[in-house]
Amino acid sequence: MHNLNKKFISFSKKLYQCNKCKRLVDFRDNIASKKRKSYMDQIYWGKPVSGFGDLNGKIVIVGLAPAAHGATRTGRVFTGDKSADFLFNCLFKSGLSNQSNSDHLKDGLKLKNTFITLALRCVPPNDKPTKDELRNCSTFFKEELNMIKNKKVIVALGKIAFDTCIKFYKKNNGLKGSFKFGHGVKYRINGLTIFGCYHPSPRNVNTKRINETKMTYLFKRAKKLI
Repeated sequence: MHNLNKKFISFSKKLYQCNKCKRLVDFRDNIASKKRKSYMDQIYWGKPVSGFGDLNGKIVIVGLAPAAHGATRTGRVFTGDKSADFLFNCLFKSGLSNQSNSDHLKDGLKLKNTFITLALRCVPPNDKPTKDELRNCSTFFKEELNMIKNKKVIVALGKIAFDTCIKFYKKNNGLKGSFKFGHGVKYRINGLTIFGCYHPSPRNVNTKRINETKMTYLFKRAKKLI
């Protein structure tokens, strides 16, 4: 475990120095300097965001990208925004986290048998990354995902995260075929189970596309498979 922690720390340091995508760098720097009015007294993280959780975990949750005033501000994936509030309430109810909130780096949050990461490590304008930006970030996705040796289940939050996982296994493991995204879809791929799940964004929550019952049920389904 000690060696794995050292490997992850080394990976994270390398990730934090990435400036490969000019559009994303300019956007995240602008957010970090201008800030949101309610966070004016805070120092924004303003760098790429690494994954978080149990490196020996069997469940991997994949999101899209850091939120502008969530992870881009706090430095931890799904932390300090409305998506985080919804997601961690569901994870707590599913028994996959020790608390129902994810507010800041020192809030005591711990994940149980679960690791959360992202398809893209910097916030994109309008939450819409380009193909080139996703391709640039795929090397970090590959390196981090390969560190989670015990993974048995992947839960992809949203279509971009789902497509990123499918592309990963097509490129690196010779996966063939067509895989359609939808909430609750389940595929058996390369010894893993991959679930599609609607993203816990305020837009999806407010339109009732996703609710706590649906997401908690999906996480419990994932938990049963480990």
